[in-house]
Amino acid sequence: MEMEMDYNTSLPKMIIPEYGRNIQKMIDFAMTVKDREERNKVARAIIDVMGQLNPHLRDVTDFKHKLWDHIFIISDFKLDVDSPYPMPTAETFQTKPDRVAYPSNDIRYKHYGKTVERIIAKGKEYPDGAEKDALVEQIANLMKRSYLTWNRDSVNDEVILKQLEELSKGQLKLADISLLRSTQTFVPRPTSNQNAAGRDNKKKQNNNGGKNNGHRHHKSNNQNFKRKPF
Repeated sequence: MEMEMDYNTSLPKMIIPEYGRNIQKMIDFAMTVKDREERNKVARAIIDVMGQLNPHLRDVTDFKHKLWDHIFIISDFKLDVDSPYPMPTAETFQTKPDRVAYPSNDIRYKHYGKTVERIIAKGKEYPDGAEKDALVEQIANLMKRSYLTWNRDSVNDEVILKQLEELSKGQLKLADISLLRSTQTFVPRPTSNQNAAGRDNKKKQNNNGGKNNGHRHHKSNNQNFKRKPF
């Protein structure tokens, strides 16, 4: 006796595969029940089974509401039962979300970013005085740090001051260029461990070089003392 097997490729497509084909068969059966009261009981039993198959939905707000939406979606919105929630329609899930408005503000210097520009705009509101001078000093050094993030080779302090004046439209100026910290302050130096590792590598290279030289010297001596024929 040969058994006839059904392959998924020959079966109808599942609308929500996460629930499996048995749930879809249950819902198809529920739509064939003629008595409305009995059909409501079958639908509620299917909802309970769907909740057991997907326990993670219990952490979702109104997870029962989501299960009822799913049962209607799987039935292609043809299941006629009394739901405790408004019955959705196909159009409900076909509506496209509203377009999200993204900021389109242009950044004058990408390496400084928008945050530096906002700080400069806020600094322009400060009244003249010691507090504003200290803020300008901090902004200038922040700009230098950001500049070195993208270019560690060199930085011109005059460029930093010029761009600070440009971004602030001439309202923020550093009183003394010497207030800018040195480049070494922002560029991290090798740690003591890195220095020690470098010395160890150099020492190993020297030792290997000495061994190789000795090996070559020994080889050349052997060549000089070849056995002469009698």
